[in-house]
Amino acid sequence: MNDRERFNNQMHYRPVDRCPIWDFGFWTDTIKAWERYGLPEGVNTDEFFGMDKQWAGMGVDIGLRPCFESKVLADEGETEVVLDEAGVTYRRRKALNTIPHYIDWTLKDRRTWEEHFKWRLDPGADGRIAEDWDLRCADQADDNRDYPLGINAGSLYGWLRNWMGMENLSLQLYDDPTLFPEMVETLGNQYCVVLSRALERAGAQGCTFDYATMWEDMCYNRGPLISPEMVRDVMGPQYKRITDLLRRYGCDVVVLDCDGKVDDLLPIWLEGGVNVAFPLEAGTWGADPIEHRRRFGKGLLIMGGFDKHVLAKSKNDILREIERLAPLCEEGGFIPFCDHRVPADVSLENYLFYIEQAKAIWGKGVNVRPTGKLTERAFEGRPYQWDVAT
Repeated sequence: MNDRERFNNQMHYRPVDRCPIWDFGFWTDTIKAWERYGLPEGVNTDEFFGMDKQWAGMGVDIGLRPCFESKVLADEGETEVVLDEAGVTYRRRKALNTIPHYIDWTLKDRRTWEEHFKWRLDPGADGRIAEDWDLRCADQADDNRDYPLGINAGSLYGWLRNWMGMENLSLQLYDDPTLFPEMVETLGNQYCVVLSRALERAGAQGCTFDYATMWEDMCYNRGPLISPEMVRDVMGPQYKRITDLLRRYGCDVVVLDCDGKVDDLLPIWLEGGVNVAFPLEAGTWGADPIEHRRRFGKGLLIMGGFDKHVLAKSKNDILREIERLAPLCEEGGFIPFCDHRVPADVSLENYLFYIEQAKAIWGKGVNVRPTGKLTERAFEGRPYQWDVAT
């Protein structure tokens, strides 16, 4: 089986030779630390660790067009104040990979929505579909590729939260109850118009998409940031419009990226045609792919779900978790990998053990790609340290 056949069969509960071997990615600090212990500098991690081809996508521009002009507003030495392409002002460190300190948002209310944002979501804006779209679709037509291909289907809450800030958006739900539904509908309209054009042209070139991706990040460790009722009433119809459109063009695997405790929203997303929970974080609330399959049935597909914190424990702990999830791999509708980017407190030695055991148990050792060879280790023999200066 090739990577595309394996992905589609796994996500549709059809027979496969083995489970796909994927991952979500790594912190920048993780890679820097691992380079001290033998990871070749600048290496493509997917290729080095022998992953199947994953997250190959072709995008249409369904964001703000034009974007705001990104610029540095103030240089403060170790930090700088930046205005980004979404009209958000924040302070960030120049050297460290940390969450910035947010200062201000251009989108504040109905006036700023009309003045600065709504017109930037015109589906007819130039450049929404790349000039070489037809050629790219022809190059990646179904008969020409052996890997799964995805397309971005947008965001209904996450982008608005980024553009306005969580606190400001939460207050607007009460201060102007009609604004949030209008913004969500505007996004849904734009996505459907642009995606329908792109998918029609792709189909003419013999190219269909194996999955679509959406992004929300609308939950935290206790549940949703807005009420499930509002998600169902306001966002649900737009999810359904988008997913119905995707299915008309042969794409019935819709991945929604949302961190946090998503339990209360999963039934709503499933009603709206969004059927893949990703990355299903274990978190402090103890989410478990096996339990979620029991609760929500085979209609819920799962990607992720391997607790990343286990990777910093013992090799026995890692092996037990790999073996525990193996029956779900066999059942199908599940591609296991770390439930978020691998943090820097995970040693390269542990991760290499994890990936080799994943290939042997989830992958059954069948047609798996080899792991690369380490370089000379600058920290040979030293206990693992990720926070030391090179």
